[in-house]
Amino acid sequence: MSRTVPGERGEEASPARQAPPEGWGVFGATVVLDRTTALDDVTLATPRGEVTAVVGGDGAGKTTLLRTLVGRVRVSAGRVSAPPPVRCGFMPTGASGVWLDLSVAENLDFVAAAHRIGGRALADRRAELLAAAGLAGAVDRLAQDLSGGMRQKLAFCLAILHRPDLLVLDEPSTGVDPVSRVDLWRLISRAAAEDTAVVMATTYLDEAERATTCLVLDHGATLASGAPAAILAGTPGTLTTGRAPAGPAELSWRRGYETRSWHPGPPRDGEEPISADMEDSVIAYTLAAQHSGDAS
Repeated sequence: MSRTVPGERGEEASPARQAPPEGWGVFGATVVLDRTTALDDVTLATPRGEVTAVVGGDGAGKTTLLRTLVGRVRVSAGRVSAPPPVRCGFMPTGASGVWLDLSVAENLDFVAAAHRIGGRALADRRAELLAAAGLAGAVDRLAQDLSGGMRQKLAFCLAILHRPDLLVLDEPSTGVDPVSRVDLWRLISRAAAEDTAVVMATTYLDEAERATTCLVLDHGATLASGAPAAILAGTPGTLTTGRAPAGPAELSWRRGYETRSWHPGPPRDGEEPISADMEDSVIAYTLAAQHSGDAS
């Protein structure tokens, strides 16, 4: 009896896996690295067909969380629910998933071979991704000769090539031009529309507002989690704006030509609070956590 080798006729070697009812994710995850708690009882569910954003400052634990989700970091407590590695797509920060000495086409072919995708399935998928990413005219260019934005889009294509159940993106749009950011978001939205669970870390908080769910981290701890609108509505304390700080300098920050000021209590007499966008909200949550820690 003959046996078909996966990829010989274009078959994909590993079928999609059904996600558990709560979705893929980490649940009560604690990670200790070099005696430092990198994640502290963090829960993040990543339902299929949705984009989940992870935000926070440097050292917040974003990359550790994503690497935990794809099995690169082991939890000290809690649990991780994820598809097998072959059904995951991972785009590390800085487009490090791209082979610079290979052409665009060779990068795609190399990853396809690793997933045993070939024949018409590969040809169709490659054409689809190149067109969607705006790379159809660059198939023969070495990755090292691409612009930063084009390399990021190529890295995304490599991560999504095999139609993973879970797609994990570590700051996919950092450092790219505005047009490439738009292209990347179009690709991300398309992946979610195809029923992939997408989780991404981002430093662009306007991007987080476009996600279905957002997780705000600070020093490995969860500050807020939920729909972006709910996070904005729950912004702690009072936020004002003006030409100069309205309180201590450590509770103020610049936004354009104006200065935001925050304090933990309700509005004071004469204050005119403003509504927070995601950037202001994340800063307010962070300051509230610091204030709570100082008070204790």
